[in-house]
Amino acid sequence: MGDEARPILVVGSVALDAVHTPTESASEVLGGAASYFCLSASMFAPVRLVAVVGEDFPAEHRRLLESRSIDLAGLQMRPGKTFRWTARYSGVRLENRETLDTQLNVFADFHPVLPDAYRDSKVVFLANIQPELQLEVLEQVPEAEFIACDTMKLWLDTARPGLERLFKRVDCVMVNDEEAVQFSGQRFLPAAAHVILSYGPRVVIIKRGENGSLLFTRDRVFLAPAHPLEAVRDPTGAGDAFAGALLGAVARAGHGGDDVLRRGMLYGSVLGSLAVEDFSVRRIVEADMSDIEVRLSNLVDMISLDGTRSK
Repeated sequence: MGDEARPILVVGSVALDAVHTPTESASEVLGGAASYFCLSASMFAPVRLVAVVGEDFPAEHRRLLESRSIDLAGLQMRPGKTFRWTARYSGVRLENRETLDTQLNVFADFHPVLPDAYRDSKVVFLANIQPELQLEVLEQVPEAEFIACDTMKLWLDTARPGLERLFKRVDCVMVNDEEAVQFSGQRFLPAAAHVILSYGPRVVIIKRGENGSLLFTRDRVFLAPAHPLEAVRDPTGAGDAFAGALLGAVARAGHGGDDVLRRGMLYGSVLGSLAVEDFSVRRIVEADMSDIEVRLSNLVDMISLDGTRSK
C-alpha cells in the first residue's frame, strides 16, 4: 500500500453470513458488502468504514478489520443483533443463488453519520444500501472528487426515483448485467450503459461475473476479463471485492482517469477471483500484494497478443 494513497470512504453493510453449497457450509462468518470492499481496498489504500453492527458482532471480526488499515471510527455499535444473511448456492459452477433468510436487525434503522474526520474524503464508495441513504452520505462529503456507487435489484424495483437522483451526482455507477438491462429497458449492454450515462455519471461499469466486466464512457469501452478459476467455493462478495480493488487503484493514483480505471478493473478481476476461492473473506485476508501482482501479471499475459510476462 502506497504511503501517499488517499483514504477511501465506504458506506455499506457489515453482516454475519451463513452460506450453503451442495458440498459444504459456513455459518456466522464475516459478510456484508462493506466488509468485502474494505478488505480488498485496504490492499491499496487506507479505508474509512461507515456501517452499523449489533452487540453480538464478534470481537475477532473487529480486530481483523482494525488490523488492515481500516479506520473504524464510523462503525456504529448499537443494542440488538447484527444484520444476518443466509443463502444457498447451486448449479455446476454455483451460479444460482437463493436467499433463504434476511434479518436486518440493527441495520433496519441505519442512517450514516460521518465522523468529522471523514468529511474531507476525496474517494467515496456507496455500497448497495438504499438510494436515500446513499444520497444522505453525499451531503456529508463536500470535497469528494471521485464517487462510485453500487445498487441492486431491490432498489430498481422499489426506489427508482432515488436512483435517478443518485446517478446524477456520482462519477461511476456499478451494476451487474441484469440490473443494467432492467434499469435501462435495453436488451444489449452497450445501449443499456448509454441510457445510464445519460443520467450524468462519467463512467458505467457492468459486472458480468465469470464473463468479466465492461467499462463504458460516452466514447470508449473497455473489457476486463475475469480471472479463470479451477474451482469456486463461495461466490459471495466477488463484486464488492472487485469494487474495492477498483477504488483502491483510484485512491493510490490520486485520480480516476481512464487509464487508472482500466488497471483498476484488472485488479478488480484479481480480487474478485480471490474472494470466491474460499468462504467469507478468508482468501482475501490470506493474500498479500505480491500474490495480487503475480495474479495480475498472469491475467495480463492471458489477454496480451504477444505475451507480457517475463520468461
